[in-house]
Amino acid sequence: MKSMTIHDSNALVRAMQSGDCRAYEKLLDDLGPRLLATAKRMCGNESDAHDVLQDACVSCFKNIAEFKGESSVYTWMHRIVVTTALMRLRKKKRRGEASIEPLLPTFYDDGHRVDARSDWSESSHAAAERQESRDLVRRYIDQLPASYREVVMLRDIEELDTTETAELLGVNEGVVKTRLHRARQALRTLLEPHFVEKEVAAL
Repeated sequence: MKSMTIHDSNALVRAMQSGDCRAYEKLLDDLGPRLLATAKRMCGNESDAHDVLQDACVSCFKNIAEFKGESSVYTWMHRIVVTTALMRLRKKKRRGEASIEPLLPTFYDDGHRVDARSDWSESSHAAAERQESRDLVRRYIDQLPASYREVVMLRDIEELDTTETAELLGVNEGVVKTRLHRARQALRTLLEPHFVEKEVAAL
């Protein structure tokens, strides 16, 4: 089935704003699969993703009058799905969380890293592209403290820019950059034993 053009989707939005429920159904037929994929990436499982999409769609329908056409309707709905997913993840993760500090590198006074490790080889980076490794990365992302997990999900998984991420999280761009840097360092610490083990096994 041919996807809607921006003109088509804008026409459906105008119809929705006039109270046409059928236009809403047509819009979801086209955008629903992409929005569900976003919810799955954010939530990590099918059940939560469907719940997030349902809640987000209800929110979109209730607030359609607020859509001003300054972005595409997909971008507007995508933001609502991401926000809804963040809220759900925060509710599920309301528990004591370990500090990220033990996962960050430490350095001697001369600037050299304590317990320095070798760089990952090209084969390790290639391995990270496979589905098996992507699933592993996702599991480790889920282990990060919430404030770091959210930044990684928005910047590296949903590929939002720094400004968009800062707006969604209600922090300034400097905070986003700092958290992202620290989160990536922590993930490297968690993932490194796995990829080193793969390299040794391949020898």
